[in-house]
Amino acid sequence: MSSSHPLPLFHVVGFTGHRNLANPPVIAAAVNAALRELKSEGTGEWIALSSIAAGADLLFTEQALGLNLAWHCVLPLPAAEFRKDFSETEWQTVEALLPKAEQVRVIAENGEREDAYLDAGMETVHACDVLLAVWDGEPARGKGGTADVIAYARDLKKPLLIIDATTGARRREQFEGFTRRDHELDFLNALPPAPATAYSAANPFSAPDVVFQFQKAADHAATQSAPHFRRLIGSTVLLHVAATLVAAAALAFSLHVAVLPWIKLICVVGALLVALAIRHYRAQHNWVRCRLAAELGRSSLATWGLPRAATLFENLELPEIRQLARSLQTLHRRAANARPVSMAVFKEKYLADRIEDQLGYYQRRLAQALPQLARLRFGFAASTLLAIVCTAAYAIDHTWHLAWFPPVGEKWIYYFLPISLPVVAAAFMSFISINDLHRRVARYREMRHVLERARIQIGVSQTWNSLEKIVGRTEHALLQEVLEWHTLTSHLESH
Repeated sequence: MSSSHPLPLFHVVGFTGHRNLANPPVIAAAVNAALRELKSEGTGEWIALSSIAAGADLLFTEQALGLNLAWHCVLPLPAAEFRKDFSETEWQTVEALLPKAEQVRVIAENGEREDAYLDAGMETVHACDVLLAVWDGEPARGKGGTADVIAYARDLKKPLLIIDATTGARRREQFEGFTRRDHELDFLNALPPAPATAYSAANPFSAPDVVFQFQKAADHAATQSAPHFRRLIGSTVLLHVAATLVAAAALAFSLHVAVLPWIKLICVVGALLVALAIRHYRAQHNWVRCRLAAELGRSSLATWGLPRAATLFENLELPEIRQLARSLQTLHRRAANARPVSMAVFKEKYLADRIEDQLGYYQRRLAQALPQLARLRFGFAASTLLAIVCTAAYAIDHTWHLAWFPPVGEKWIYYFLPISLPVVAAAFMSFISINDLHRRVARYREMRHVLERARIQIGVSQTWNSLEKIVGRTEHALLQEVLEWHTLTSHLESH
């Protein structure tokens, strides 16, 4: 049974267009029709994204707000600098509209003016699912013009809806690249709800139930379906070692037992079957995607009490989580002022429910990984040294014919162990690599240091601005660790 309140899907329509329009009413009607057309396609809510320059930008913004679309504003320059490009009357119109923006983002704090306008256009292309453009078909009249932005969108294969700046005629380009649904978000929304008794609740800042229940469902699914693929991969190594030991014993002790070749065959075929199962076992992919979604949800819940939505997911480039990150970010932005908490309350809960929780997690993981790494290192060193001793004894004996050992001992020391021990040593090193122990130990120590430092900084911070920066750095470090884990675990079967 899937969640009755799934995370919403958001589409973004970006905009670019000319300042000077020959027939604004015609273009206004065309923009309105184009937005209505997009709203009727697929599921989800559309968000309008544009700058607010005079002319087409302003017209687009008014039409989007008139259709009750949320509007995100991209300013190429800070408002005080941007207003220099407007007459006093035009700027009064802009000032009246800016408070209606759900988000206002300034692209360039300094630098060349034309570069800032081009960067704003490029950022619009990056952030949108469809680019709506009012264009006369002519080359750009200056750097960062409409033609430049359209050319960039074409290079990125971005779906385009182009309105002729003279006639208002509409045409589409590259719309085969527009995905009306997000299959990853559909999969996550279809996860069964987590049982109420699965684990204690952790919604410190009373985030909307849809976000809280989503995180619980993803976390429960990941916990229940963890397939322990490292163990499966390790089993292939053990099976190969077993096959080698059987073959070495047969040669060293002249064992002509009919069952031995069959045992070796079973081990080798078993290793192959396990490897094939790992590569095609779908649970691996599902487990990884659920765990990643759960951690994104956990980070969102932990920062929900901030007065401004933290920009946690803006630089996440994984295509499979783009819509999930957008949904969490949009919901957080809309709720940022709905349930304000005091700074003291936020600090207390964030330290207890996020910092201390993660410190405990990394401490436990480090306590598990260090002994495991020490045992495997010892196994490798002991196997390698014993192999050297046996091989050296064999070389010395056969050079000077010392006859140190009886025949049975010679079979063990001179034949079986020199063949078997190097394989055993290689297996120990393989387990270190499979379990990624060197990196994990170093990463756990690093994350523990990051969290301990954040705990001190949060404790002494006295303003929301400084607190937001510390929390942002901490969450980005935690999310970076999650993404690193995702990349390594997603390709675990390639070991």
